[in-house]
Amino acid sequence: MGTSDDVVGTRTVREDASRGKRVGRQRGTALTGGGTDGNEQLTTVTGAILIVLIAVIGFTIPQLRQFILVHLFVGMLLIGPVMLKLASTGYRFVRYYAGNAAYRAKGPPQLILRLIGPIVALSTVGVFATGIALLIVGPSHRDPWLLLHKVTFIVWVVFTSLHVLLHLPALARALGIGRRGREQRADAAPGTLGRWIAISGALVAGLVLAIVLIPDFSAWTAHGVFVHHHHHG
Repeated sequence: MGTSDDVVGTRTVREDASRGKRVGRQRGTALTGGGTDGNEQLTTVTGAILIVLIAVIGFTIPQLRQFILVHLFVGMLLIGPVMLKLASTGYRFVRYYAGNAAYRAKGPPQLILRLIGPIVALSTVGVFATGIALLIVGPSHRDPWLLLHKVTFIVWVVFTSLHVLLHLPALARALGIGRRGREQRADAAPGTLGRWIAISGALVAGLVLAIVLIPDFSAWTAHGVFVHHHHHG
């Protein structure tokens, strides 16, 4: 049996470790810092915003003729948050494989996330690149961009949905749901202001892009565009 000194010693070690963790997480400012926890929070909150916007896109597809303007506008708006999501996940990837101690200690993402990650990234680039190409060339020159847009969109939706589902536990923690979520919110990583500025900036950038491109939507919103060709993306 352990002595009371052993119990006290163990408790002291635990308290010191806990105190050290808090001190480590307090490093940084309201604009910077946060380390691995901050990166996870940025990624998951951005992912939550993407879920909402992608749901809107999904809603427009079955009745695209009626909702083409919404489809185009939200599609352009998505570019800002999508770029931020790719940047945050890419940053973790680079830091981990560059041997950063904190990211190594946190460990790599789940194996399945690592496997589908390149597919998500490539299909994301593909769906937005072909969407922008369609916006530029207009309905009269939609081939082969329309087919490419449809294919990349299907791949993107399937793998992005899987990616989001696998991130739901992290999203719950970031939103303060459950015991671990409450602990994470109570001991929030530094850089909260900076993360919200980044998220807001991404949304504003996407919004500005969508507004600037509204005049280019007219070719697709004109009456009769869908009479001979049914457009799904």
